[in-house]
Amino acid sequence: MPFVYIVRCSDDTYYVGSTWDLDGRLWQHNHSDDGAIYTRKRRPVVLAWNAEFDSIEQAFAFEKRISGWRREKKEALMRGDFDALPELSRRKRARDRDRDRQEAADPEPRSPGSRPLT
Repeated sequence: MPFVYIVRCSDDTYYVGSTWDLDGRLWQHNHSDDGAIYTRKRRPVVLAWNAEFDSIEQAFAFEKRISGWRREKKEALMRGDFDALPELSRRKRARDRDRDRQEAADPEPRSPGSRPLT
């Protein structure tokens, strides 16, 4: 089965890839000249996340999709925090603007996770 994977590099960056042979590909990233140029310069790499797909086409499409994600969105995926993904898809400026509007409209300061008294 094909896989999409994320490795954490020695410089604490992430690399996203897809493969048929996850163990073999990780070995390449860490030992071979066949590994991606990006990871060859950042060894050792450690598997941070992976998912199995029904087809290599699906895996490749998902790899390309998440390759462009910001770090915080990739980390939410790795944690399994799927509820956070839509909000992390929005631009930071829009998220900050909406948060500021919400805070201005909320007359009673609350601690995170608390509910207003009714």
